[in-house]
Amino acid sequence: MTAVSLNVNGRRLSADIEPRTHLADFLRESQNLTGTHLGCEHGVCGACTLLVDGSPTRSCITYAAACENAEITTIEGLDDDEVATELRAAFREEHALQCGYCTPGMIVSARDLVLRLETPDEETIRVAMSGNLCRCTGYVGITRAVQKVITDRRGRGIAAIPGAGRKRLGPAGSRNASGLAPAAAAPQAVKAQAKPAAKAAAASGAPRLDEDWKPQATLSQTFTVSHPADEVWAFFGDIRGVASCLPGASLDSVSEDGHVEGRMRVKVGPISAEFGGVADVTRDEASRTGTINGAGKDQKSNSATRGLIRYAVSKAEGGGAKVDVDVGYALTGMLAQFGRSGLVQDVANRLTAAFVQNLEARLAGGDAAEAAPVKELDAGSLVFSVIKGWFGGLFGKLFGRR
Repeated sequence: MTAVSLNVNGRRLSADIEPRTHLADFLRESQNLTGTHLGCEHGVCGACTLLVDGSPTRSCITYAAACENAEITTIEGLDDDEVATELRAAFREEHALQCGYCTPGMIVSARDLVLRLETPDEETIRVAMSGNLCRCTGYVGITRAVQKVITDRRGRGIAAIPGAGRKRLGPAGSRNASGLAPAAAAPQAVKAQAKPAAKAAAASGAPRLDEDWKPQATLSQTFTVSHPADEVWAFFGDIRGVASCLPGASLDSVSEDGHVEGRMRVKVGPISAEFGGVADVTRDEASRTGTINGAGKDQKSNSATRGLIRYAVSKAEGGGAKVDVDVGYALTGMLAQFGRSGLVQDVANRLTAAFVQNLEARLAGGDAAEAAPVKELDAGSLVFSVIKGWFGGLFGKLFGRR
């Protein structure tokens, strides 16, 4: 347990908590401050936004222990705040809320805009509020409400406050950085022998393939192929052939040293993404093991993915080949909301089944493109099949299956 002391809505609090406790969970579960809502729990939707030392902060990804002695202000602490009061009235007048789930975070973020934005430009407001997602309103009323409050306050002679009065820089809650941050040291020249994947990643905007990267989650898969292990291992050396077995994948270039550049097309409901990325592929002939170290980014959704795949090919009992795969991955941006480990595992099972089917066809002399003419990975249909399977199992248990 870790002892933590916080100033919450003007009241001093001390508690012993697990080091991993997030600020939102601490406030909701132990302090009954349930006005801070939890949505995506990835720092994406903004429903959990509150103030830490005066700065809007995603409390679902902020550790409570990291905010030692910080000033925490939740939506409940803004009951008598002048700007928040005006915003609540404007939200009502402009019909800027429906279900209200996102509203506490919206008010906190909008309050910061009202304090520091000089002119009520609609585009600027929309961009600044884009970190708070709403599933109901379409944002028109929200934009008008924020614009109205800014216009009214400037009309009354209340000037904008640069930086909303914040004088510190640094992580929210750190309280250890004042004034301007020191200028960063000039980066060292890139060595000539740097990996080509790192260069391409930097050029494309994809995450770098850093050696010390640690995955957010991992999953393991094992599958068997009816063809000999020697044949399967040899096929895995054909990077283009392997990519042709995976729906949505295409390669732009493959170098002799195992550097790959390509893309993966994914569709999740109305969201279509094309992850352009790079990878380094290595193989050990003696142990029949290999690694794929890759990263990619979709410019439209600003989603990024990072992964490290390790696989091993061996003889299966009764003949054929056994393939063991371990995947470490991280997903950020808009598509991170589909990154729950249980959902990813089920989708991975279905992807593996499709890959094995195409692999069998290729090894048998067929064409994987004919077996699965899919130009993009429709994760939405996969997710739907997962949910359908869950409900089918549930109803089977409830009605008739014993």
